[in-house]
Amino acid sequence: MKIAVLGGGPSGLYFAISMKLRDAAHQIDVYERNRADDTFGWGVVLSDETMRNFAGNDPVSDEMIRSNFAYWDDVKVIRGEESMTSGGHGFCGIGRKKLLLLLQERARQLGVNLHFEADTGEEAIEALRAECDLVVASDGLNSKTRTLYADQFKPEIDMRRNHFVWLGTKAKFDDAFTFIFEETEHGWVWAHAYQFDDDTATFIVECGPEAFEAFGFADMTQAESIALCEKLFARHLDGHSLMTNANHIRGSAWIRFPRVTCENWYTGNVVLLGDASATAHFSIGSGSKLGMESAIALADELHAGKPLEQALHDYQEERKLQVLRVTSAARNSTEWFEEIERYLPLDMMQFNYALLTRSQRISHENLRLRDPEWLASAEAWFQGKAGGQAARSPMFAPWQMRGMALKNRVVVSPMAQYKAKDGNPTDWHFVHYAERAKGGAGLVFTEMLCVSMEGRITPGCPCLTDAQVPAWARLAEFVHAETDAKICAQIGHAGRKGSTRLAWDGIDQPLPEGNWPLLSASAIPLMEGNVVPKAMDRADMDRVKGEFVAAVQAADKAGFDMIEMHAAHGYLLASFLSPVTNKREDAYGGSLENRLRFPLEVFNAMRAAWPEARPMTVRISAHDWMGDEGVTPEEAVHIAAAFKSAGADAINVSSGQTDKAEQPIYGRMFQAPFSDRIRNELSVPTMVAGNIYEPDHVNSILMAGRADLVLLARPHLADPYWTLHAAVELGDGAQDWPAPYEGGRRQAITLAERAKAMA
Repeated sequence: MKIAVLGGGPSGLYFAISMKLRDAAHQIDVYERNRADDTFGWGVVLSDETMRNFAGNDPVSDEMIRSNFAYWDDVKVIRGEESMTSGGHGFCGIGRKKLLLLLQERARQLGVNLHFEADTGEEAIEALRAECDLVVASDGLNSKTRTLYADQFKPEIDMRRNHFVWLGTKAKFDDAFTFIFEETEHGWVWAHAYQFDDDTATFIVECGPEAFEAFGFADMTQAESIALCEKLFARHLDGHSLMTNANHIRGSAWIRFPRVTCENWYTGNVVLLGDASATAHFSIGSGSKLGMESAIALADELHAGKPLEQALHDYQEERKLQVLRVTSAARNSTEWFEEIERYLPLDMMQFNYALLTRSQRISHENLRLRDPEWLASAEAWFQGKAGGQAARSPMFAPWQMRGMALKNRVVVSPMAQYKAKDGNPTDWHFVHYAERAKGGAGLVFTEMLCVSMEGRITPGCPCLTDAQVPAWARLAEFVHAETDAKICAQIGHAGRKGSTRLAWDGIDQPLPEGNWPLLSASAIPLMEGNVVPKAMDRADMDRVKGEFVAAVQAADKAGFDMIEMHAAHGYLLASFLSPVTNKREDAYGGSLENRLRFPLEVFNAMRAAWPEARPMTVRISAHDWMGDEGVTPEEAVHIAAAFKSAGADAINVSSGQTDKAEQPIYGRMFQAPFSDRIRNELSVPTMVAGNIYEPDHVNSILMAGRADLVLLARPHLADPYWTLHAAVELGDGAQDWPAPYEGGRRQAITLAERAKAMA
């Protein structure tokens, strides 16, 4: 093939090398607009995993790079006068200029033609496209190729809020990758520092827009900006200066990070590579890694015996997914630093843990593999704060809400069963909840218990009125007599989502017959064909509020330990909160204050009817996944604040299910960021669910301070004894099992120890 590579950065050069290694007959020309030894970065960070990939692809260049590495194993966090170090992270750094020169040397060895100070404008790109079999656009985050064919690539560029400047220093940071946080008269400013050769370190200074504007960095010359940064970080520089290699840029050289994504990575015989296709924030150090690994993947596809179109398509589909995983982690890391003021008040141990796990790629048990001694100290700190046993994981720490003491932080999430008869729970409910109470969780939620027959979602949904007290009391008595779990009644009203079929008969579909009248904030049906609800008038509100109070009184009689008001997922109370479902023009619609009015009325009435010593929580949807049309995470903070002020003991943070037009973004622990924000901005306890299925997830969320209790739904459907089995998996010998199951506990521990020994 005749191939033109646009851009002589690491990804472009490594692609040329990879192609020549697979077939020396390729004619490959690399066109770089700068000089051979120009570079505008400082160091490049690569992980041990990445270097293993490079060794498998080209041992020669791998050895060339390794022989010029600066290695470090530790991450050090400095916050004011405090510091903490953890190990086992396995990173290496190399100067960007040195890396480029080494890759240039290797490319020449293999017969790649390198052209510097080359014309890479639009006409040149078009000409190369016409004369070459393939054009690889590795021309960076400001890619001219991507811009030229923007209609085909469909890029999106999201300019992030923080400002940063890329500097270097002769100060030594060769013992650890170092994060330095300094509080100034204009807020916090921080640095990312790491060694990349014997005498030079990268020193990236970052701050939020408020500090950036207050300091006036935008109006400074580079010399003035650097002098101020030297002053701010003087005690960490040991008398050394800070240096720039961006003298070609006018002004202070501070920039904001552009998060680049593209819908398509190729068009015709032009394919994007590296930062031209997707960018990863410098805080996880993966830009060069991603580009070079993509170069290997592209070379592999082009030598898989496929037509060019198929090879590029397969490259895009496979690699785009892999890159998305990294860039999503990078987005998490970016947002963590953008919201740094939220975390700086945390205890140093928790702050350090939150920083290490900010991307959600590093998990709790992964940290144990990296530095077991440090993680043990972190777990002991967490248990010490909670009054638990030092050697146990965070998920086994006790928790207190008012007079209710929980033995651990694991919660069986509310899960609709659709097995009630005429609003009454059956033996199914007794067995279902009793099994899970025996399973080791600290707290068991019922499914939403409806305040009236008209408030049911389906004919299979249970109610909580005086008529159901005996059945629920039987369950509560069993839980209290035979287990050390607590049980919570979630109380709600289906609103416009009522009068629908059982889930397995057609979820959210209207009943084929026997539909009942519905209520909602506004007369908007859930879907076309569903019952149109009545927009509630004041009389309806008073009646429904009374039904909620009666349900609370029934919960008290039944002996529940806790209640929760369900104001999420598009049900009745949530229909008032969301502008998607609330189109009222009276005092209960419009502004958030108005939309909160009726749900707060109901909450206050419920709280007044519930014993003071017992806790009450509220479940909210923190994101309608409807853009600006619905509740956003920012607005959810105000909603949570209102319920906190009204006396909610915790906020159960969920999302979505408000409207069928939603566009949710799922992933592991996908609702944890919403809980994190509410918890740490409002200093209110939170609970969270959402694709949480491993002990690792639970421990990571708790230890980082993203929630106080963790709810698991599907794992508890699959395994009522999830908590007991998690304890065995973690080697936790302190977890009690029901006495009749002691033989099962011993066998489970023996089998786990045997499997561990064999591994």
